[in-house]
Amino acid sequence: MPSEKSRYEPAPPIPSYDEATAGGASSSQWPPPPSPIDSRPDHETEAQSLLYHAGRENPPRRAPAGYRPPRVETDDEESVWSLDDEDDDDDSQVDGAQVRREMQELEVEDPLNDQGRSTSSWTKRIGFSRFSLPQWKWKWRWRLPRLTVRLPRQTDNDSANNANTEPNEAGMWRRVASMLPAINSRDALLFVGRLLALMVIMGSVYLLFISDLFGNVSRRLNGRMFDPEDVRRFVQLNIDREQIKETSRHFTSFAHIAGTEGDYALAMDVHNSFSKNGFDQVLVDEYYVYLNYPKKGGRAVQIMSPDGQKATWTAALEEPEVGGESAGRQTYAFHGHSKSGDVQGPLIYANYGSREDFKRLANKGIDTKGAIALVRYGGTQRDQALKVKAAEMAGFAGCIIYSDPAENGFVHGDPAPKGRTMPADGVQRGSVSLSSWVVGDVLTPTWESTEGQVRQSKEKTKGLVHIPSLPIAWRDAQVLLQHIQGFGEPCPEHWRGRVPDVKWWSGNSSSPIVRLKNQQDEVEKQKIWNIYTKLEGLEQSEKSIIIGNHRDAWAFGATSPNSGTAIMLEVARVFGELAAQGWRPLRTIEFMSWDAGEYNMIGSTEFVEKNLEALQEQALAYVNLDTAVSGREFHAAGSPVFRRLITRALDRVLDPVANVTLLSLWNDRKANLEPLGYKGDYVPFQDIAGTSSLDIRFDGKPHPSHSSYDNFDLMQSIGDPEFIYHALLGQVLGLLVLDLADRPILPFDMNSYASSLGRYVGDLSHWAEGKGINKGKERKINLDPIKEAANHVTTAVTRFEQFEPYWEKSIISSNGWEPAGLGIRRLDHNTRMGHFESNLLDLEFGGGIPNRTQFKHVVFGPQIWGESDEAHFPAIRDVIEVKDWSLAQTIIDKTAKIMKEAADALISA
Repeated sequence: MPSEKSRYEPAPPIPSYDEATAGGASSSQWPPPPSPIDSRPDHETEAQSLLYHAGRENPPRRAPAGYRPPRVETDDEESVWSLDDEDDDDDSQVDGAQVRREMQELEVEDPLNDQGRSTSSWTKRIGFSRFSLPQWKWKWRWRLPRLTVRLPRQTDNDSANNANTEPNEAGMWRRVASMLPAINSRDALLFVGRLLALMVIMGSVYLLFISDLFGNVSRRLNGRMFDPEDVRRFVQLNIDREQIKETSRHFTSFAHIAGTEGDYALAMDVHNSFSKNGFDQVLVDEYYVYLNYPKKGGRAVQIMSPDGQKATWTAALEEPEVGGESAGRQTYAFHGHSKSGDVQGPLIYANYGSREDFKRLANKGIDTKGAIALVRYGGTQRDQALKVKAAEMAGFAGCIIYSDPAENGFVHGDPAPKGRTMPADGVQRGSVSLSSWVVGDVLTPTWESTEGQVRQSKEKTKGLVHIPSLPIAWRDAQVLLQHIQGFGEPCPEHWRGRVPDVKWWSGNSSSPIVRLKNQQDEVEKQKIWNIYTKLEGLEQSEKSIIIGNHRDAWAFGATSPNSGTAIMLEVARVFGELAAQGWRPLRTIEFMSWDAGEYNMIGSTEFVEKNLEALQEQALAYVNLDTAVSGREFHAAGSPVFRRLITRALDRVLDPVANVTLLSLWNDRKANLEPLGYKGDYVPFQDIAGTSSLDIRFDGKPHPSHSSYDNFDLMQSIGDPEFIYHALLGQVLGLLVLDLADRPILPFDMNSYASSLGRYVGDLSHWAEGKGINKGKERKINLDPIKEAANHVTTAVTRFEQFEPYWEKSIISSNGWEPAGLGIRRLDHNTRMGHFESNLLDLEFGGGIPNRTQFKHVVFGPQIWGESDEAHFPAIRDVIEVKDWSLAQTIIDKTAKIMKEAADALISA
């Protein structure tokens, strides 16, 4: 039989809604009486229901499972504003309401029920991808204290007057305390612990990011690490000489003088190539510049009858067609930026056309006024524009320039197309704008030639010559030289060229009359197109390494400039592949295709003038490609900061023909970094913007420069048949760019710059002595300030260079990690290095080289009548030349001041 305890007891009846909400007791009491078979102690049974006090009138009631009856009150369970004006409200009723509120707010949990307890657990994931806090118990709930505002009433006043059992202050503090949430010591401890844990996590994350763990030195991109050595190998191994060859074939397949349809077509090809490589940005930058073009039948060189009315001989002028039908019309032989005119005069031979050559003619009593000058390319005066200008100043009416075999012809090997030298009918075109006086668009010196800009007139600009000129082949010069035999003076040995069958005479005012006609189209606002692209840097995206090459050519341009174009596009392609794999340099890399470089470095100069302040502040280096491959001998010219960088790159590149590194060949020749010249797109960067510049090339014996013979067939058969040296220069360029853009410390050789400055000052002193600065009783000028400034630069650079070994030691000691503070110092170190060159600019109002203020660099720049590439301190040399001793001393003192300030900027705090 079942025991007494197991006897079935019917469940108590479920109360109705009215019963559950009634104010008094009902027939079915709730909660029900305890079960007689429930032997649990009272505190356990009590945990399953709210406390019940039968003796309390209107006790707070709660239905099972948390049921609460609807009440006619606000959402806050009780009106915030209460009007207790009823006569039957007393203090006991107020206390009862307070108890009801506390009972309703009380959370009672079953300690035996895990599910109920879990509802008060608090777990929250921190907003980081891999961190979360443990699941801690958090029972204290955030809530605002409940405020009850009671209006004053009479009973309160009576109570206050009759019962003073408690001071007013104590009552106030008790009311304030009742408003605050109840917090025990355990809750406070948990809160403080969690707050400290959160602070530790946030601090750790901050330190991870600020210490550069995820960037810069140990870059993590798309989950991949890029080892610098692997990147270098990738660049070297992926330079494709077949790709370079096909690019060269395309870019030399038709003539493309600046501003023509052929030039525009190739500009779009460059644009498409950059776009295909996936760079961040590709831009077309248009300028409107002064250009001239030859007219058919508009040019002539003729020997006239004695009365000047009839031509007895006419020069052929043009080259034979060598490009084939697919190349379109070959370009005519002419001089860029030449003067239009039709002049006649006696023919006089003037050797290389230097000022000294014209002076010799004058000393011999030869009248040159109104004559036609015949001069040859090369010699001490290499700039054909200065040859024409010197002839103009000597009184000549026109100037003819020819290529002599002594400089470029059969004397140096077989002529093209069977060999690499200039043939008898080859014509070397070129520009006669005075680039050492005005560079860029000659009508907008010092400002960019956008469409709406003001312009100087052709008559007022300093950049143009004022007599007509033409280039001719030596086959035509031979006839002219033969016709002046017996006129004037026999030429000295050093005036004699190698044109065959010629007796070398100077000619004079009695020489045969020669006509020089140069009628041409002149466009003052010809549109040209620069093309730019860039690969953004990660660490210093505002700092840029620029690689540039001009695209336009006088003819087909296989050597100049399109060997450089093909190499630049191939290197850009390789860097595009690197970027596609997630690699990014520390600094931005920019590739730029200039237009109208052959005329007067126009495209590059207009870009520099338009962006001058940004370049002075942000451009770190410019690497130029022009006549990139004309032989097998590596040459580099540039700022001294590149000396160490060049040798490091050459040591990695193997010449497969010689089977040794390029550095070994470089050292065997005792080669060194050469000075920059006056003809190249590096001129505006180095001399105007103060951007350290470098020009690299493979050079060799003379080639048919700027003639129609400089075409793809000659390059493929004679110049670089397998395009080996194109590919080698591509490797060198890629390595140079990687070092400049991706080494944590900018690889400038500041010690080399300091030592070079000392050598430049010594050369200047020796040159000035030869100009008579110490002749007479008094010394004309004092060069001591500039010597002291050079020594100051050496001292400052020695101190400045101490940072790099310190940085390397710190990185090694920290297992390759760079602390944040050290990284900031490194970036500042790089910035100071990059600014050293631009700090050597004379940026005063009206500053720069006197009368040629477009050129601002105090150390580098073209000399006004420079007869060699190396002419340092051009402003000082110019004024010494004219013996303006007072101005010379002023410029010396100013130059010394600028040099000292540049040195101080390296090491100032």
